[in-house]
Amino acid sequence: MFWKVWVLCDDKMVAVDKWIKMNVNSHLNRLAANGIIRELERVNIERSLVLLRGRLDSYFGQTASNASGIKSHFPFGSYTRGTMLPRSMDSQSDVDYMVVFDDANLRPQSCLDRLKRFVVKNYQSSEIYQSHPTIILSLNHIRFELVPAIETFFSGIQIPTKKSAFSNWMSTSPNEFNKALIEKNKDNSNLIKPLIRLLKYWNASNKYPFESFDLENVVVSHWTLSTVFSNPTLWKRFRDFMGELSGSNNLQKRAVERANKIITEVHGLESQGQIDIATRKIQTLLPVIS
Repeated sequence: MFWKVWVLCDDKMVAVDKWIKMNVNSHLNRLAANGIIRELERVNIERSLVLLRGRLDSYFGQTASNASGIKSHFPFGSYTRGTMLPRSMDSQSDVDYMVVFDDANLRPQSCLDRLKRFVVKNYQSSEIYQSHPTIILSLNHIRFELVPAIETFFSGIQIPTKKSAFSNWMSTSPNEFNKALIEKNKDNSNLIKPLIRLLKYWNASNKYPFESFDLENVVVSHWTLSTVFSNPTLWKRFRDFMGELSGSNNLQKRAVERANKIITEVHGLESQGQIDIATRKIQTLLPVIS
């Protein structure tokens, strides 16, 4: 089994102008490389972001009764961390976009109502719906998840909490996790971001048993500095992490159990020198992207 290989170089995909025999680790590396947003898709996203910024400034800069002032707005989440998957690997990929309102006395639903009026007026032909606690704006090439927020002196930025029917706020630091991920990736041979992409692809392929951010958070909190000295590969990182992942509901438990069953079989085939069979077997868990 031979493939022309794409490798990760400074978190970018680079073609290697030679043919090598595939094994389990090279298959995972290829998938992780495919998980990086390609240039054309990124350009389209950036164009949509520019348009969104301009429309937000225009709409909320008005004094109309259906508008309310905003103090800032910006993308955050997996798109800014480089762990967002292309739609070819995750049909639910989206760009998280925070809109911080001026009036800190507003309740979450009031902010959501204002955001919905904004998107209805400015994106009339697009799919728009509320998905607590956000407004989803689905375009042809990307989906935006608009997150309302307020900011106070003592509590900083706050977003709707998942408790109390989204009627209350909770504090958040949208950029702190990005810093933690960058450091953990650097401390672990730059394998943490590729691992997250693999896990998110596995999650999407299994009907999303886990929340995407929850997976990223567990990965970042999982690895310690001692793993720097373990001569790691992406394959070893993946099977070690999956071996310790646990589920809190039946869907999660079934997905993890099936994954670990296949991983154990693949590892056994490898140890017997049956590399081709092992590589085909891992593709039943993490299929090739065409």
